[in-house]
Amino acid sequence: MAYKVTLIPGDGIGPEVTEAARRVLEATGVAFHWDLAYAGDGAQDLFGTPLPDYVFKSIRENKVALKGPVTTPVGSGFRSVNVALRKTLDLYACLRPCKTYPGAPSLYKDVDIVVVRENTEDLYSGIEFEEGTPEAARLLELIAETTGDAVREDSGFSLKMISETCSQRIVRFAFDYARAHQRKRVTAVHKANIMKFSDGLFLAIAREVAKEYKDIEFDDVIVDTLCMRLVRRPQQFDVLVLPNLYGDFISELCAGLVGGLGLAPGANLGNDIVVFEPTHGSAPKYTGQNKVNPMAMMLSGVMMLRHLGETKAADKLEKTIAQVIAEGKNVTYDMKPNIPNAKVVGTSQVADAVIERLRELKNT
Repeated sequence: MAYKVTLIPGDGIGPEVTEAARRVLEATGVAFHWDLAYAGDGAQDLFGTPLPDYVFKSIRENKVALKGPVTTPVGSGFRSVNVALRKTLDLYACLRPCKTYPGAPSLYKDVDIVVVRENTEDLYSGIEFEEGTPEAARLLELIAETTGDAVREDSGFSLKMISETCSQRIVRFAFDYARAHQRKRVTAVHKANIMKFSDGLFLAIAREVAKEYKDIEFDDVIVDTLCMRLVRRPQQFDVLVLPNLYGDFISELCAGLVGGLGLAPGANLGNDIVVFEPTHGSAPKYTGQNKVNPMAMMLSGVMMLRHLGETKAADKLEKTIAQVIAEGKNVTYDMKPNIPNAKVVGTSQVADAVIERLRELKNT
């Protein structure tokens, strides 16, 4: 049986890393029927929008998607393809494992952290008021009337919303993930000492939910303290659960701890839909250069295989990628610093090396 999966190449380096991941996934022997869908710059050129309706239709029908990175304009234009996908499909949980592999350019060993990020609210909810608009003026008046505080009239606003509903489901997700994957501890990350009614609510909900999971340890940490502790000794952390904004920052920090964004896979999950994609962006300056590391996209494919129940294929592919990293003979430029005499190759050549090793395993 072939698994029907929506395949979104994305733009920038997206098509290159997506093609590399597609090839290695097929080399595992698992059969796929790829439902090709376009989002990002390519879709803008073809359909006049970076996120056509048929993309949503395909994902809803297939329930599983593998997505390359897409470009989002900075400061103007379409808010974000990624945010729109997550909000429209209610992909409320962002799962980003960060794990060290021998040979990767990391200062650390034995790091194995899973970042669980709330995806739908906080400052990324998209409720903003532009400076100088009537809406911003009304908000200024409301603030003055209710708090007595004077806010500069030339201010723009982005609202931070943390709800009991969304906090509860993301914390439950983190604990359920920890239990299902034999993890020992969940740590809630917050800034409740300052933002008492938003992060304070998130922390209060996390503490209540934690009481239902007696088999899992629980603690909490202020986000700035977390950054310091991660840099000093990241091995002390297991599963981190965070509101949206902090989750974005901390997942990239954790990627840096294990060797960079080229080794950082991810998934965005709802109740019955999952979109797998790397943590990194579209890096348009490298488009078409066959240069960037496809392993984050490949490891996102490993996550997809596990989600589909193809555990043996997932384990085999992850092991093979780890061997290619450790061997250092077929790695991209970002992997070179920690591998003496490494041979630097391109995106497609990394896929070739993984596929060749998969074939060797099959024949042994």
